[in-house]
Amino acid sequence: MADELDRLLDEVERRFCRMPERGAADGGRNGDRERAAAAAEGRSARTLMGAGSDEDDIDDIIDEICNDSSFARTPLKLKSNYPSVTPGSNSAVVQAHRKRCCPVYLGGSSSPNGVGTNISKRTCDQLRCTACDFRVSLFNDYIWDQSCDYLFFRNNMPDLNKLRAKMIKKKGSRAYACQCSWRSISELTDLQADQQLRWVCGKHAE
Repeated sequence: MADELDRLLDEVERRFCRMPERGAADGGRNGDRERAAAAAEGRSARTLMGAGSDEDDIDDIIDEICNDSSFARTPLKLKSNYPSVTPGSNSAVVQAHRKRCCPVYLGGSSSPNGVGTNISKRTCDQLRCTACDFRVSLFNDYIWDQSCDYLFFRNNMPDLNKLRAKMIKKKGSRAYACQCSWRSISELTDLQADQQLRWVCGKHAE
């Protein structure tokens, strides 16, 4: 019985005599909470400040890149497997492959061949017929015999060995023929003067 009473007294002392200590402990815990809150606020403030400084750093880096003349003005050099062609040379190449006679001239063997113009009156050696779609052949110092007809050229063009049967030697003249038309020319002649011929310039390479 006495032992139980002693235990009760000890229990009462522990509970009531140590209450202030508990309060102090609670106060300590409250203080710890306040200190933790302050520390958290300090950390968040530092985080915000750090974020701001990071943004400032990023802005500074972007400004440096944009203001860097070597970065902004240096053109990219792309490697190409094709040879570089300047605009001038490119247009020259295109024109070289698109030269046409204007007007188109026919002429004798003494007339030079080439691209015909009003200034440079050269005879066209790249004639093509739009009726039979044959290239027009020309033979220097020859004319066609008067007995030539459509069937002769239809059957024999462009075999020179067969055509020789009706070719007559005449210096200074030139014999022209496709599969459907033929002409013997001795002087410079504008093709437009002969409305029956369906010959056109088939473009000169140079």
